[in-house]
Amino acid sequence: MKKALLVGLNDYPDCELNWCDNDAIAMKDLIETNGDGSPNFDAIAILGSCAKDELLSSIKDLFDNNVDVALLYFSGHGAEADGGYLCTTDFSGRDLGVRMTDVLNIANTSKCKNKIIILDCCFAAKMGEELLVNNHSVLGEGVTIMAASQSWQTSAENGRIGHGVFTDLLIQGLKGGAADIGGNITPASLYAFVDQSLGAWQQRPVFKANISQFLPIRIIQPKVPKATLRKLRKYFNSPTDQFNLDPSFEYTNTPEIEHQVVEPYADELNVAIFKELQLFESVGLIEPVDAEHMYFAAMESKSCKLTALGLHYWKMAMDKRF
Repeated sequence: MKKALLVGLNDYPDCELNWCDNDAIAMKDLIETNGDGSPNFDAIAILGSCAKDELLSSIKDLFDNNVDVALLYFSGHGAEADGGYLCTTDFSGRDLGVRMTDVLNIANTSKCKNKIIILDCCFAAKMGEELLVNNHSVLGEGVTIMAASQSWQTSAENGRIGHGVFTDLLIQGLKGGAADIGGNITPASLYAFVDQSLGAWQQRPVFKANISQFLPIRIIQPKVPKATLRKLRKYFNSPTDQFNLDPSFEYTNTPEIEHQVVEPYADELNVAIFKELQLFESVGLIEPVDAEHMYFAAMESKSCKLTALGLHYWKMAMDKRF
C-alpha cells in the first residue's frame, strides 16, 4: 500500500505565490495511478492555504502507519532559519510554520517501510542538512529526501509553464522521462532526470537517502515488455555470444514486394525474432556487428551482440530478477 500527502500553498499574506497549487494538483494526478491506469498512491492534497497545526497534524497522519511507501510533497515558501521551515500561510513573526527537523523526526520514527519527502521550496536542502550527529545518521532507515535547491538557494517558479522549475521536471520524469526500460520510475531515476536537466548556473537539486532498496514511485508502460526482455537469455546463451543473422530475418525480403530480394527469403519465425531484436536495439540493449543498422546486418548475413546495458539486463534475466 502507498499513500501520499501533496501540499501546494499560494496564499501567503504579502508574499503570495502563483503556481504551488498547480504543482500539487499535477503531482497528485500523476502519482494516483500508474501509466496503465492501475491504482498507485492513495493521495490527498492541501491547496492554497494551510495553518501550521493543520500541516503538522496531516504530516503525522501521513507517516502514522506501516504502509509500503508514504510520500510527502510540499510546494510553497521555505525559510532557512533554525534549521529550515516549511512555511504555512498563518506564519507570524518568528513562528514560520513547520520545522524541517520536526518533519524529519516524524519520518524517522515512522513504521512505514519507505518514507519519501519531496520539497519544492527555497532552502529545501535544509531538510536533513546535518547528515551525521555523533556518528549516527540523521536520516532514519528508509528515508529519501529530494530537494529543489541547495540549503542556501532559492527555488524558482516559472509563469510560462505554470509550475515551479523543479516540479515541472518532476512531472516530465513521472510521465516517462525518468523510466527505465521496464517502465519503473524510482526516486533515484527521477532525481537523475531532474539533475541532468538543470545546469550549473541554475538551482541545484539535492538527493539524500538511507535506503537499501528503491520501490517505484510510478510505473508506466515498459519500453520492452518483460516477457520479451526475458528472451535475452534465449537469444544469447552467454554474454559474449553473437546472434547470427541472414536475409530471412528481414520481413521486406520477399518476392511479394517489388524490389531486389536475396535468398533465403523472409521466414515468418525469423521475422518475429528479428522484430524483438530490433526492439532490443532501439533501447540500447544490443547492437549490430560490423553494420550500421540491424537491417544491413540481416541482409549482409552478419550478427548482433549485447551492449554493456544489454549485458546488465541479460544478467538480470538469467538471475530471474524480473
